[in-house]
Amino acid sequence: MNEMLNRLGMNAKAAETEMRNLSTNKKNEVLLAVADKLVKDAQTLINANRLDVETGKRNHMPEGLIDRLLLTESRIEGMAEGLRQVAALDDPVGEVTGMKKRPNGLLIGQKRVPLGVIGIIYEARPNVTADAFALCFKTGNVVILKGGSDAIHSNEAIVNCIRETLNEQGVTEDAIQLISDTSRETAAEFMKMNQYVDVLIPRGGRGLIKAVVEQSTIPVIETGTGNCHIYVDETADLEMAADIIMNAKTQRVGVCNACESVLVHKDVKDALLPVLAKRLQEKHVEIRADEAAYALIPGAVHATEEDWGKEYLDYILSIKVVSSVEEAIAHINKYNTKHSEAIITNNYEHSQKFLDEVDAAAVYVNASTRFTDGFEFGFGAEIGISTQKLHARGPMGLLALTTTKYIIYGNGQVRP
Repeated sequence: MNEMLNRLGMNAKAAETEMRNLSTNKKNEVLLAVADKLVKDAQTLINANRLDVETGKRNHMPEGLIDRLLLTESRIEGMAEGLRQVAALDDPVGEVTGMKKRPNGLLIGQKRVPLGVIGIIYEARPNVTADAFALCFKTGNVVILKGGSDAIHSNEAIVNCIRETLNEQGVTEDAIQLISDTSRETAAEFMKMNQYVDVLIPRGGRGLIKAVVEQSTIPVIETGTGNCHIYVDETADLEMAADIIMNAKTQRVGVCNACESVLVHKDVKDALLPVLAKRLQEKHVEIRADEAAYALIPGAVHATEEDWGKEYLDYILSIKVVSSVEEAIAHINKYNTKHSEAIITNNYEHSQKFLDEVDAAAVYVNASTRFTDGFEFGFGAEIGISTQKLHARGPMGLLALTTTKYIIYGNGQVRP
């Protein structure tokens, strides 16, 4: 392990004890102070971010990813509001649950505690820097961040802002550390720091997540990519369906909860697809359609097998016509990434069947997939959206960043 990573690891372990013992009041004071500091230093953050955005444009970064990278005053205020919301949430650390008395008189319960040192590897998403700090800090965890080269100036500016505030508040600056070396070699070494890091969370594209899952010697919480579907049932309100699809596809295209594929029941294809296609094309969305949909959509291109499993993160949408809710569910479970799926329907039985049988972290009835988000779920922020089934699933807020330990009270018992 190189000297820089070893130093960061030792700093993190040293900070762990202080973080574990911080009071809830102190944690909330710090979070509110950091929120104010981010807003106060907004222009400094925007100036740093501009360097990253200009580099991204020179390197022909897709428009959706540029949007995800961009910091504005309103987005910085949104980051600050996320910290304020986290400060307002109940602190799960120290909660005692399930205390039971055994026949021998022992009282056995569980107490919620921090995970310890959390490592996060992520791509061009500077908002993750603030979100990760907020959630880790509130739960008494130390965090080591490894961002990508695309956002290095933005991440450094945000972390410097946070560390300055921690110092002003009399709390260890090493509650958050950033690995400034963005090389793949350093990332690979970071993934093997299991003597220092308790859990590793990747946030980014399929390639990054696959690399972390395959290479890490640290336990990983997998945050998946988002090949999200919307199925329009034969009983759907078609105006509602079109509005939801437009929101889910075009409100922000470079995010994991954006809709990438639409399934339409054959009985409503003639009424829905021409109208939907016109609205999508006004937003310059390229439509990749199966044969039945292609015949109804001027300007569409033929979909290939690859399109059904594709997370575009771009102004591209695949459309397929199906004959039943059963076919829609089978298609979704075959091609999805277990992130977010939606049905638009007025049929109660179909809605319940969809909720029961679709295998995903978040399943919607008559709503946009764009709501799969820690902020929208009332968590203040999120550390990521887990698409695995252990130890957390869906948007990960405070509870997902804690574990439990058994606490046992006795009065002299010995085991016979």
